[in-house]
This record gives sequence, structure tokens and C-alpha cells, in this order.
Amino acid sequence: MTERLPAIRDTDLLLVVDVQNDFCPGGALAVPRGDEVVPVINWLGPMFRHVVLTQDWHPAGHRSFASSHAGKKPFEQVELSYGAQVLWPDHCVQGSAGAAFHRNLDLPHAELIIRKGFDPAIDSYSAFRENDRRTRTGLAGYLRERGINRLLIAGLALDFCVRYSAEDAKAEDFEVLVIEDACRGIDLAGSMAAARESLSSLGIPLVSIERLRRP
Repeated sequence: MTERLPAIRDTDLLLVVDVQNDFCPGGALAVPRGDEVVPVINWLGPMFRHVVLTQDWHPAGHRSFASSHAGKKPFEQVELSYGAQVLWPDHCVQGSAGAAFHRNLDLPHAELIIRKGFDPAIDSYSAFRENDRRTRTGLAGYLRERGINRLLIAGLALDFCVRYSAEDAKAEDFEVLVIEDACRGIDLAGSMAAARESLSSLGIPLVSIERLRRP
């Protein structure tokens, strides 16, 4: 069950995950109805003093691309040096139009952009750690230095980059909530159900913007 979004505090941060052209309709790895999150996030943004964006930022020929593996197709799974990896269509290539933020995303007070997936050999779903689970982005330290203690997460896709960002934020001892109205999912082989189950098991609530309020 989706809970009501709690009162927003000045020590909260809105983490906006991968709202980029390639993840929206018409993009190379489009999340169904992914563009619907944009007006919701724009409405939420001014309620937060602190906003951070993440941006998928792959070099051409990234190892997570199916095109980098002879005979493989998008959405097949392979074993890389760090474990299982879903192969994706080429997407969010550095400097491309697909890697740009959605043109209608309007968060001028965002204070930081975390670019991820730029190591050609390692994919990166989470805002905190790359998929080898060892390489850190530095976001946790940044948030602690800023006095942030609670993250509210929105963006794309709920069952991959939002999920992993939420789980890693929880592991870093931040309070975490996922704003369900401001997310959309891919749902690859039951990934949405798996994400919901994982978030619930970790005590990470899915919350609704309905009747949002400030203290």
C-alpha cells in the first residue's frame, strides 16, 4: 500500500534519478510512460531546499550494451567480471541527445549532478555505488557534509536505478522514501514485483504525493 508523503523538512533531499531522453517515450531504452514523471517532479522540486540529479553517462561501446557482445540481444543476461548483467540497447551515450535531461525537466536549484556508468567496463544503476558494488560515487559523503538525513527518491526506472539507489541509501544509514507517483518502471521479467518486495523488506516505503504538506 502506498503511504502519504510526510512533511518536507529543510534537511530532506529530493534525489531525481535519470530523467533523460533515452528513458522517455521515443528514446533508445524508453520506460513506458516515463515522461509522465516530469510534471510531477517539477511540482515537487520547489518544495525541497536540496535537489540532486543523476545522469546515465555511458561511453560508446559500453560493456552493458548488447551491441558490445557478439550474438547477444538487448535484455539478455551475461556474466561480467562483477557478476550478472542485463544487456541493454545502446543508450545515454555521452554527449548525445538521448543522454540529455528531458527538455521539460525544470529544477534550476539542483545543486549536484551525479554522472554514472562512465566506466566502460562497469554498469551503474545506483546513485551511490557502481554495479561492482565496490566503486562509490561519493554521493553519501556529499550528503553527510551537507547535513542531509532523509532522501525522497523519484525518477526512472523504479525497478532498476531508483530501486538500487534507494537500497544503497538505506545501507548508508539515510532515511529513505520512494515517491511512487513520480516514478515509472520497465518491468523486465517481474522486476517491478521484485523491486516492491525488496523495498518493503528493507523498510523503504513507497509514498504518494496526495495531500503533500510542509511543516
